[in-house]
Amino acid sequence: MKRICIDMDEVLADTLAEHIARYNRDHQEAITKGDLRGKWLWDIVSSDRHERLDGYLRSEDFFEDLPVIEDSQRVVRELLKDYEVFIATAAMEFPNSFGPKYRWLRRHFPLLNPRNFVFCGDKSILNADYLIDDQPLHFRRFPGEGILYSAPHNLNVSGFRRVDNWAQVAALFVPHLVLQK
Repeated sequence: MKRICIDMDEVLADTLAEHIARYNRDHQEAITKGDLRGKWLWDIVSSDRHERLDGYLRSEDFFEDLPVIEDSQRVVRELLKDYEVFIATAAMEFPNSFGPKYRWLRRHFPLLNPRNFVFCGDKSILNADYLIDDQPLHFRRFPGEGILYSAPHNLNVSGFRRVDNWAQVAALFVPHLVLQK
């Protein structure tokens, strides 16, 4: 059985929406994902506010109630029929994220075995056929095929197979599942 590792942030969970919402709330701004085409939030926010951006990610509640990326639950449920599915999420940089990420995954993806949750820093340790991730740096030493999940910060990145949404993930791995996009 082939093995697929899936990143959590910006692939299953809409971390960026929460980050932007907190920033806009605290600074009375109206930044949108569209403003970030090819950029990180840190690229468009003044440097005197970078510590605040980082603080959101380090807060105890940031990862607790993130929106679920559309169609991810349905496609993951189908993937489980034909693949070993692991969730591989970087949690070492933000240690406060471990508990909230674990609870979020249990709440939104209850069919996944928690033993298949990998909280790591360096994803080159993963032994899988595929890694679906929004961060191309995780593909550098990953032994399988990296599949780049589109996010505003990676729109200018090339050199990897890319998926823009979960309908495209389904088309790659479970073509019998028809999702409208």
